[in-house]
Amino acid sequence: MQLQDILYSQGFGTRRVCAGLIQQGFVQVYESNEALAPVLHTQAAIELEAEGLRFRVQGVDWPYHEKAYVMLNKPTATECSQKPSTYPSIYTLLPSALRLRPQKGAVQGVQAVGRLDQDTTGLLLLTDDGQFIHRMNSPRHHVPKIYEVTVKHPLDDTQVARLLAGVVLDDDPKPVRAAAAEAVSSHHLRLTLLEGKYHQVKRMVAAVSNRVEALHRSQIGGLRLPDDLAPGQWRWLSAADLASLKA
Repeated sequence: MQLQDILYSQGFGTRRVCAGLIQQGFVQVYESNEALAPVLHTQAAIELEAEGLRFRVQGVDWPYHEKAYVMLNKPTATECSQKPSTYPSIYTLLPSALRLRPQKGAVQGVQAVGRLDQDTTGLLLLTDDGQFIHRMNSPRHHVPKIYEVTVKHPLDDTQVARLLAGVVLDDDPKPVRAAAAEAVSSHHLRLTLLEGKYHQVKRMVAAVSNRVEALHRSQIGGLRLPDDLAPGQWRWLSAADLASLKA
């Protein structure tokens, strides 16, 4: 694969822009996984093995990924929208290369796998793999999502039991059940859901006569939000991370 095409596939601009970056000396390539320093390349059409390639563009190291899978620790007061209405978009927290990866459709770059409300924090996945998004969002696949819920009023056994038994929301006569519910403390509820209805956690908690004061998603499938990933930070998902999402 030509180096200019590799850069283009990773979101560094049009092929002409990518060729210009290379010819102007802004691109270096690690010759092997063990290489400590990259080597300058100025020939845009040089053929390289893309899989496993690491390179540096304008001083920033970048690994080649045929498909991008990343996690973001979503901070509060941000919107999961390309066109936010009130708060900044979560996409502004990502480097431009992730936002500009070429897609066959009209929308470029990685997309959020589901959404979190503007005041909800925690684990958010983003990818440019449409099949992955569909699989993670499909109710048929029952991917569990764990939320840490701070509630206004003290929790009791009755509220937890009702969440496990099922509560009726105003737009659906069929009861909605939590896959798991645990009162971690008097005002901390740990809730596991297998689906993602609109404002589901807030509405379920309201249905048992309580109120959500703060909401944080800590886990999706077997993937936990790392303690060292600060709000607003992102990182690539490893092969082990992707496997844990199916666990």
